[in-house]
Order: sequence, then C-alpha cells, then structure tokens
Amino acid sequence: MDPLFNAQLLQTRRQFFGRTGLRLGGIALATLLGEKMSASGAPAAPGRVHPPLPGVPHFPPKAKALIYLHMNGGPSQLDTWDYKPELGAQFNKDLPDSIRMGQRITTMTSGQSRLPIAPSKFKFEQCGKSGTWVNTDLLPFTSKVVDDLAVIKTVHTNAINHDPACTFVMTGREIPGFASIGSWLAYGLGSENNDLPAFVVLTPRFPQNSNGQALFSRMWGSGFLPTKYSGVTLRNAGDPVLYLPNPDGISTQQRRTMLDALNELNQRKAAQIGDPEIETRISQYEMAFRMQRSVPELTDLSSEPQSVLDLYGPDVNTSGSFANSALLARRLVERGVRVVQLLHRGWDQHNDLPRQLGNQCRDTDQGTAALIQDLKNHGLLDSTLVVWGGEFGRTVYSQGKLTKDDYGRDHHPRCFTMWMAGGGIKGGQVFGETDDFSYNIVQNPVHLNELNATILRCMGIDNEGLTYKVAGLNARLTGVEGAKPVKGLLA
Repeated sequence: MDPLFNAQLLQTRRQFFGRTGLRLGGIALATLLGEKMSASGAPAAPGRVHPPLPGVPHFPPKAKALIYLHMNGGPSQLDTWDYKPELGAQFNKDLPDSIRMGQRITTMTSGQSRLPIAPSKFKFEQCGKSGTWVNTDLLPFTSKVVDDLAVIKTVHTNAINHDPACTFVMTGREIPGFASIGSWLAYGLGSENNDLPAFVVLTPRFPQNSNGQALFSRMWGSGFLPTKYSGVTLRNAGDPVLYLPNPDGISTQQRRTMLDALNELNQRKAAQIGDPEIETRISQYEMAFRMQRSVPELTDLSSEPQSVLDLYGPDVNTSGSFANSALLARRLVERGVRVVQLLHRGWDQHNDLPRQLGNQCRDTDQGTAALIQDLKNHGLLDSTLVVWGGEFGRTVYSQGKLTKDDYGRDHHPRCFTMWMAGGGIKGGQVFGETDDFSYNIVQNPVHLNELNATILRCMGIDNEGLTYKVAGLNARLTGVEGAKPVKGLLA
C-alpha cells in the first residue's frame, strides 16, 4: 500500500470532518451569503483564481500593488543619498573608536591595520522642491523625481553578511524556511487577474564586471505557506516561461483536453490522500494554461507609445534589461498583478567602487525614474507602492587601498538608505538622520521589520493580524517581537 495513503487512512475521522464537513459548510455559507462586500468596499469578484483571505484587507488600502526594486549586494548610501560634506576634511584619517563603539565588522576588514575614512568622490546637489540631497553624478534621472520619494536614511538590519541579510530583508528572518513578503501579500490579498500569477519575479541582467552576489529563491519563496503563493519568475532571456508554447502538432484544444484529464487524475489522488500540494499542482497547471495567452501579450511592447519607450531609454526593447523589466513591472500591475519583485544584482563594491557603482547606476537610474513617472502618467502611482533598496549599506571606511578616486566599502548593517514612493507614502521627504560618518543612527531609526509593517499598512493589512499557524506559532512577516508601521512615512 502507498505509505502516504496508509498514513492518511489512520486519520480518517479528522480528515472526514476537516475536509468534508467544513468544506461543505463553507460552500453552503458562500451560497447563502452570495457576493458580500469585502473590507475594501468592493464586491468580491466571482470565480477569482487568486481570492483574498476572508476579512483581508483589514482596512481600506492606499496601495493595491507593490513593486519592490531590490538592489542585491548593498548599495553605498554614502555615495548615493546620505550626503556627508564634512567628510572631505577627514580623508584617510582613522575612523574614531568612539564611532565604532566596539561594533563588529566582517572578516574582510577586521584584519586591516587601519580603517581609513573614504569620503565620496561624487557630486551631490539638492533637487526638487523638497531640496533632497542626491548624488547627481550617479542618479541624474532619479534626482528629477525626488519629490515623489520618501528617502529613509536610517534603515537598519540584523545581519552583516549577504545570505542571511538577503533572506532577512524579504522574509523577516535570517534563516531559510519563512515566507517572503510577496508570498504573504499573495496569500492575504490575492490578485485581480485570473490569467497571471499574483506574485511575479523579474531578474534583469546586470553589468558583467560587477560583483554579482547570488540570488536565493527563498527571497520570493512561500516558505511554510502553500507553494502556490511563491513568486513566479519570468526569465530574462528567451521565452519568459519555459515550455510556454504548445509543442508542434498540439493545438490549444488538445492541450485543454489533456489538462482536463490530468486534473481529474490529480483530483482523485487528492481525495485519497488529502495532500494540499496536489491542489496547488492543479491550480498551477491551470495558471500555466492561462499564461500561454497572457504572457506573450504582456511582453509584447509594440502597443506602447514611442514616448513611453523613450522615457525608459534605449535598452527598453532589449529583453532582460533593467529598463525592459521596469516597463514590464508597470504592465503587470496595470493588469492586476499584486506583487512584482525586480531583483538587480552587482551592488557589492568591496573595491573599485567609483567605477563599479557607476556601472550599476547607469544600468538602473533611467529605468527607475521612468517607472515612477510612467506610473504617474497612467494614474497608477497613487495605487502602487514602489520600494527601492538593498539588504544593508556600506562602511565609511575603505576596504583595501584608498585614494581620492578609488576606494571600496565593506558591509554595514547599522544604517543604510532605502526609499518608498506611491500609494500611502508621503513623498518629498527625507526621514531620519545618521551621524557625521553615516555609521550610527541619531534620529528616527527604522528597522526592516518596521519597514515591512509600513508596506503592509499601505496595502491595507494589519501586520499583526496576518498570520499563519506553523510549528505551534502564529507566524507573521514582521516577527513575534512586535513591529509598528512608521507613521512619519505615511501620507
């Protein structure tokens, strides 16, 4: 006998009441209630492939979709947003011990005989009506949209190395096995599009000579949530999804017939052993069938006006470029996708920072600014939350050799800069302040769990109210320690 089947038979009574009684009761209740109003004030759409949880959102949301621009590797806040003009006079001086206060540093610099201060070599200017300081050498396009951004200079995290830090920024934990923020949102809010996944992941190419840290699937994985809430990755070369076209000689109707037969077999097996992953497999097969039509239409940019293509720059028609991915992000949320995660690698400048960081910014600056402006032009920015940032920041002291024009920076989790824009966020502001060395926070610290609580708040979710029972714990994205949304960031 099938061991799994036999194990399930030992729980027949629980299975019967849990799977039959409660499910039939739920069907009857849904029939009696009909189409009730959701918490957002909109009637529940019949036949939704990705329905929200009952009672979610908890209150009317300001944002309906999230676009998360993750700069994997840790962008240097000192060379982008956190302007420290006084550091010029500190060039090549040792970082005072009073600033470090015994804080740990990585093994990549702990063996150095000195920790020499490395001021940024780039030009900063005050931009927009808000007067936000921006490195206009590296971010000339983004500097033009600063009045839409809330620049947060005081984000801090627990981890000091890439693997746990990347895991933490997306899941609220340093260890694998927990659900990503995109999966939590897909689980709680579902999606308004039946033909595309609720959570889509884009991984554009990055400059070849960059120090590209690995991307971990746990950053968009569902962890302990059902796997149907994992992010679906669109490839950056070739077909966006493998095996999307039908094989030669197979028509759409034949594919439908084959899928119906396969679903019937899977449903029989699900009834036998009660494995929820079989239900997930059935729904994923159905989504793949719908994507055969929806994905080619999504990735075909021929309907976009030339003015939009020009906004994103010359690489927009190159599949897998950052500009192309940014435009796809707008098209995805325009079609009702709940979460789009765009992960760009190569932001890990331990040496040769001015050249390498310049390459990264040239690759992403125009596309990032275009995304903000394009969302505004389409009337989508008010209902779309955009988040930009990495997993930690960089040190004020140089790793390796130091000259006026060449330096590197080590990992720094104690303070770094991220920004938010769009639905629910008060733009045109700089939130928080760091010390003269961008090493410690002196005003308004924002922990990553608090940042994630703020994201959930903009999406209409009480971060303490969206939980999932696992290993005896009501797990949630923002942890059990307690985290509150940052009120100063909210519109």
